[in-house]
Amino acid sequence: MSVNDRPATGQPTATYDSAFLRACRREPVPHTPVWFMRQAGRSLPEYRKVREGIPMLESCMRPELVTEITLQPVRRHGVDAAIYFSDIVVPLKAIGVDLDIKPGIGPVVEQPIRTRTDLARLRDLTPEDVSYVTEAIELLTAELGETPLIGFAGAPFTLASYLIEGGPSRTYEHTKALMHGDPQLWSDLLDRLAAITAAFLKVQIEAGASAVQLFDSWAGALAPADYRRSVLPASAKVFRAVEGYGVPRIHFGVGTGELLGLMGEAGADVVGVDWRVPLDEAARRVGPGKALQGNLDPAVLFAPRAAVEAKTREVLDAAAGLEGHVFNLGHGVLPSTDPDSLTRLVEYVHTQTAR
Repeated sequence: MSVNDRPATGQPTATYDSAFLRACRREPVPHTPVWFMRQAGRSLPEYRKVREGIPMLESCMRPELVTEITLQPVRRHGVDAAIYFSDIVVPLKAIGVDLDIKPGIGPVVEQPIRTRTDLARLRDLTPEDVSYVTEAIELLTAELGETPLIGFAGAPFTLASYLIEGGPSRTYEHTKALMHGDPQLWSDLLDRLAAITAAFLKVQIEAGASAVQLFDSWAGALAPADYRRSVLPASAKVFRAVEGYGVPRIHFGVGTGELLGLMGEAGADVVGVDWRVPLDEAARRVGPGKALQGNLDPAVLFAPRAAVEAKTREVLDAAAGLEGHVFNLGHGVLPSTDPDSLTRLVEYVHTQTAR
């Protein structure tokens, strides 16, 4: 099933015909749709209020709280899509991996996975493991009405890196050592993570998500040849696993300018582009048949309004010849961003691209 076919998830016609989903399908749109990675989060005072005293992973497991947090930027900014509030390590936690998200650090794994014996600790993910996800998405889709909901998951390489390193890394020394030093174990690990990731995305789609995004946050650390040989097959497996649902599939990584063509080959319908590569050049690298998403530098939002609009205009001009364009930042909203600047940005893009 292609993204031009109506999906089997029973979306209302108004949602299916939304500007966001039409852009993902490379169809004509009434205006360029806008949403922001990390739009639900620390930049919003209402988010900080409802999260006060609640650990990150616990907040991801409370359906009513997830619903409220996911809806906050839709209410405030008028974005064209909501993204499900969660974290990429949630499915790992759900299958019993001993990890926690530590403030100021990020995910920390108590016992890193570096041997074949360690691999046995990664069991399959079942819908029952993440029943709170199904409940939250059902609540959300009832509240969102015509606004599409994006589900998401971490890509196998990025999840593997957290598991192997034991937490965030600047050098990925243990990850790359395993990838090059024991290719069979590496392949088996990514294959296992691809199955877990696909299962997590299927839960979200079957509960009502209208699109999904695969975050490969750390893929930019790889050379193209290593990505093609050691990472692309697992990402492609994830995209194939959810292809039959007919929902748009988005692929995003940071610092992946040299990998854009390969990321397109992995099977996504939309390729996310960070701020380092202009969208017209990104389109050349990705090739035809894909929509693009991006790509204003999130730090630009700290500049005066006129400067923000000028840089936004550059992004829109670079995207003018694309078959499909979803406006986004080139990475997530920074925590100290003024929420009003995001609201003004949505209004500006909508006004400038109204057809």
